[in-house]
Amino acid sequence: MSARDNRLCSSVLATIHETPLVELERIGAELEGRVLAKLEYLSPGLSKKDRIALQMVLEAERDGRLRPGQTVVELTSGNTGTGLAIVCAVKGYPFVAVMSRGNSMERARMMAALGAEVVLVDQAEGAVAGQVSGASLEKVEVAARRIVSQRDAFRADQFSLEANRRAHLLHTGPEIIRQSAGALSAFCDFAGTGGSFAGVAQALHEHDSATQCFIVEPTGAAVLSGQPATDGEHRIQGGGYSITSLKMLEGVRVDGYLRVSDSDAIHWARRLAAEEGIFGGFSSGANLAAAVQLLRGPCRGGAVAILICDSGLKYLSTDLWPELE
Repeated sequence: MSARDNRLCSSVLATIHETPLVELERIGAELEGRVLAKLEYLSPGLSKKDRIALQMVLEAERDGRLRPGQTVVELTSGNTGTGLAIVCAVKGYPFVAVMSRGNSMERARMMAALGAEVVLVDQAEGAVAGQVSGASLEKVEVAARRIVSQRDAFRADQFSLEANRRAHLLHTGPEIIRQSAGALSAFCDFAGTGGSFAGVAQALHEHDSATQCFIVEPTGAAVLSGQPATDGEHRIQGGGYSITSLKMLEGVRVDGYLRVSDSDAIHWARRLAAEEGIFGGFSSGANLAAAVQLLRGPCRGGAVAILICDSGLKYLSTDLWPELE
């Protein structure tokens, strides 16, 4: 059940899924084709990660990996942690979010407000504030494993649990197909864990094998496409960690790879807000930048679907948004 079907919800968890799909007509006016944006930032935790948080907990409950009252722990850049904080609050599980100090503090404060215990891990030596490198992520992983062991906790591991991919295969992909009436040329998605790309791509390919699905990576950290990592300190938070192999992508057809610079991600995120009234974050800007590449190139004249992964509210302390004078 979704809150958007106008029925009374038993809890906020019933409002996860069924986010709107919106055509970007103002930005699309300068393109030969259509951009269809799935507004994941309208989920209660303000990101697409609410879907996987709910799926991971439900599946772990069903198979007995998660016991009543057991602590849940996860490494997070803030979005999965926010989703888990919401799910755990409703279901009565203590939740510990382990996050790098390189992520925006809005996320940490939001998780804490939702009842999570937030453990902030110092960045790797030489790391730039506001950016999360692979080395910084490794430090967070070590801390998360230690806490799981100390507390006999359930690890909601978004990088390895199949529930991540399955949430998008069962829900996000079919929603896009239904809302677009199946009229899609392509889908492109910024890779963090790879779960949303993998699940949506599988659903789209099963519906119509001609639909092309592209992974979006930061310029200088496009290791999934086989490029060397030359910039581990890019500003597009939530992915591009220079991890060469993602479990969520195993066995998934990838039709191509697109690279987006920090400046292009910021440019298109700002235009998305100012011209379409859609307030997304860095990765949302990256997805739109990639869709523009496709409509100016191999998908000219078609329709490209993207995810607006999270809310721009989570980045007010970063340089994504210009400061007021």
